[in-house]
Amino acid sequence: MEYSEKVMDHFMNPRNMGTIENASGVGRVGNAKCGDIMQVYLKIEDEKIVDAKFKTFGCGAAIATSSMATELVKGKTIQEALQVTNKAVMEALDGLPPVKVHCSLLAEEALNAALWDYAKKNNIVINGLKEPVKDIEEHCHI
Repeated sequence: MEYSEKVMDHFMNPRNMGTIENASGVGRVGNAKCGDIMQVYLKIEDEKIVDAKFKTFGCGAAIATSSMATELVKGKTIQEALQVTNKAVMEALDGLPPVKVHCSLLAEEALNAALWDYAKKNNIVINGLKEPVKDIEEHCHI
């Protein structure tokens, strides 16, 4: 399996790994069956994501996509963060092997779940935000 230099860089030197105490929103997605579990923490102030961190249990591609997804949303407004799709994460990493595309989907779902958590905690509606997927088993290729 061939990984891009960017994927390897984000795997070997992940950005934003860790947690945020009293995070504005936390999203946890994954499936124990395929082994990839992602947790994303967002710190949001004045509708802007001022910090993003992650904890991921999974393969190198799962770690790389988590790292890149958090990089892509830092400094963005909530609406801009909604545009960070799995395709945007894959493009930023110069692509993923087909069997690892599910990792970028998990990264998108984790961001979405963290924004959903933020909206729920603050009793607000975020236009364009969809309710998190409960079971992401279909993303797994085992």
